[in-house]
Amino acid sequence: MIDMKRDYKYIVMVCTLLFGIVFSGCTDLEVEFNDSYYVEQTDEGFTKVDVEAVLISAYSRLNSIVGSSYNGVSGLNEQTSDELMIPTRATDWGNGGVHRLLHAHNWDAAHNDILSVWNDLNVGVYYCNQILASNPTTLQAAEAKTIRAYLMYHLIDLFGQVPFREVDQGVDEDPAVWNRSEAFDFAVGELEAVMNDLPDGGPDVEDPTKMSKAFVHALLAKFYISKAVYKSANPAGPYTFEAADMNKVVAHCDAVQSYGYELEENYFDNFNKNSRKEKILTFTKWWNGMWIWPQLHNSQGGWNGATTLGSFYDKFETNDKRLFYSPDGGRGFGLLEGLQTKSDGSTYLNRSGEPLVFTKEVLLTGNADFEGIRVLKYDPNSDDGFVLMRYADIRLLKAEAILRGATATNGETAESIVNELRTIRGASNTTVNLEMLLDERGRELYWEGIRRSDQVRFGTFSTTTWEFKDVTDDNLVLFPIPNLAVESNPNFTQNPGY
Repeated sequence: MIDMKRDYKYIVMVCTLLFGIVFSGCTDLEVEFNDSYYVEQTDEGFTKVDVEAVLISAYSRLNSIVGSSYNGVSGLNEQTSDELMIPTRATDWGNGGVHRLLHAHNWDAAHNDILSVWNDLNVGVYYCNQILASNPTTLQAAEAKTIRAYLMYHLIDLFGQVPFREVDQGVDEDPAVWNRSEAFDFAVGELEAVMNDLPDGGPDVEDPTKMSKAFVHALLAKFYISKAVYKSANPAGPYTFEAADMNKVVAHCDAVQSYGYELEENYFDNFNKNSRKEKILTFTKWWNGMWIWPQLHNSQGGWNGATTLGSFYDKFETNDKRLFYSPDGGRGFGLLEGLQTKSDGSTYLNRSGEPLVFTKEVLLTGNADFEGIRVLKYDPNSDDGFVLMRYADIRLLKAEAILRGATATNGETAESIVNELRTIRGASNTTVNLEMLLDERGRELYWEGIRRSDQVRFGTFSTTTWEFKDVTDDNLVLFPIPNLAVESNPNFTQNPGY
């Protein structure tokens, strides 16, 4: 326990860059004004921080999940998956090959996007540690522990190792490094301990950007559905999903449902300000490069970047409401394929002055400006934040847990859960098995920053191929620990294959 009663005190300004150095000697960290605050310190070490100010900074670290212009956790999870790629068009979107390396599964431990995610997540964890060492209120402590567990969840999922530095450790001390199993036990234990100290949550909550009991239940469902992955001696499996763990998934999914969430009938209202029926946690950021502008053509006001894959587009039925929606006959939402029209009936034009027609055919390099199906979920004019956890995900997790051996509850089956959702989305009823469920998770949750994690759990990430990804390497189910981190802390062991 840190002695909070010191005699000699002075004030120092601490910022994100400093914490990046404290953690791992890493550089290239984003410094934000809101991440600067005063720390009260003594010649013996850390004393305390302004808890409310640092809690705001800890919440701001959720930006590392959303990212911008395809970086962040979401960028790593989507670019490496079977549903998103960033092809080059002449020199556009070349960016030194960083995007192509991720999609083709040719990254290494020097990749800058991997380093950036590593730094951002660990900085957020350290903010939470500072809060917890500074006499927070019960609610503040519960929020900090929940944020910390959420950031750790992504470190566990992406990297398989979690460094942990106490706030009173000097910069000359190397942080401890927890393996995947140890970090899982710590994070899950924290969530289970603090749940009752948080407000309930629900679709009518005043602020869906704050931690809540509903979010904790949802996050625990995420942890337990992947417990077999995180506890496996071989990160690539095979995985053994225990019925007891799957029953916990079901219990947490049912708990989320008890707060009043329900499936939104208009799918695209989930991503705009019209509805909060499904929104368990959002991040308030009015604009984000990854989710809005880069994928749209220049004539649509965008930057002409990312596309989905033709094989992913083919997973949808024609009448599936998740495929395409246009409220006014103009540029729509969903997977934008074919002739692109404006609301007045005129057409957008490509760079040659011809009607803009997005094609299913696209290459990783050497494309014309119109090649590739674009994806748009968020209205550029929406200001209701970005969805980090959504009720439909929880419903599908319950169906998956039942397929993996859980006891069904509430008279539901995996098939009834999935077909209830498909009916609302305008898709036909179908039989349900694990292969189908992975496809359904793709149809429902595409470009929401989780696809890689799903593919790892279902065993397709390292064993199958898709357009412009022919690598099958089990080591790639984990990203490397960035070189700078390994070089600065001897407690790290680089992940296999790097």
